[in-house]
Amino acid sequence: MTLHEITSHGRPALAADLNTELQNLDLAGRLALAAKLGRAVFTTSLGIEDQVITAAIGTHRLPIEVSTLETGRLFKETVDLIAETEARFDMSIRRFFPEQDDIDAYAEKYGLNGFYDSVEARHACCHVRKLKPLAKALAGADIWITGLRRGQSGNRATTPFAEYDAERNLIKINPLADWDIETIHAHVAAEAIPVNPLHGRGYPSIGCEPCTRAIKPGEPERAGRWWWENDEKRECGLHVPDNHGAEDSSQQNVAQPVSQAISPASAVR
Repeated sequence: MTLHEITSHGRPALAADLNTELQNLDLAGRLALAAKLGRAVFTTSLGIEDQVITAAIGTHRLPIEVSTLETGRLFKETVDLIAETEARFDMSIRRFFPEQDDIDAYAEKYGLNGFYDSVEARHACCHVRKLKPLAKALAGADIWITGLRRGQSGNRATTPFAEYDAERNLIKINPLADWDIETIHAHVAAEAIPVNPLHGRGYPSIGCEPCTRAIKPGEPERAGRWWWENDEKRECGLHVPDNHGAEDSSQQNVAQPVSQAISPASAVR
């Protein structure tokens, strides 16, 4: 049975069953099961976890679409890795870009780098450059595969193997949910999987260049993302909704003024 044959009312129950079934399978088995359920799309940020999944899809020739969000603000190393990965695994990675009209409208309202000045502006940038392209990437998909892991942050500590995404009416599968970073590194070394060279320069989590810094010893993996914001649970909204609504007056969730948050040495591009 595929997801096409299951109504939206039955999908939460199916996700719960899958969550139990997937935990007993290896990575290739988890991905193969996902591919059998319907049209499966894997969205990769080219991070080390995502490279592990891409390698498994390519090595086992699984019928899973691989897509990435080319935000227009990625590190050169990330963009270069797309072509290297395609060549290594003989696959095509679909690129989804933001609309220029949306970028222009954002810049007119907030300034090109206005995301440094407020949480609202940062969310708006993520919406234009990531969430809207993601909607295109997932249009018509039954299964969304991601590289989420429980060890990436406190916000992701309870990441299941499968969950129902009610907003998009699809099932989201996280085949690396139970892998720790040591297992990831060991697998990459054993399989000689190409990874972003920035990982070796102190960037365990890599997003857009203006919004990512290297982490300091002892910091969490995602501490370098949107580092000028004070909220430790900050997210872009792709996976975990960022609940910085107007009703939240806590200073913990308010971005620092850009003059205080950005050091003179920081590159703004």
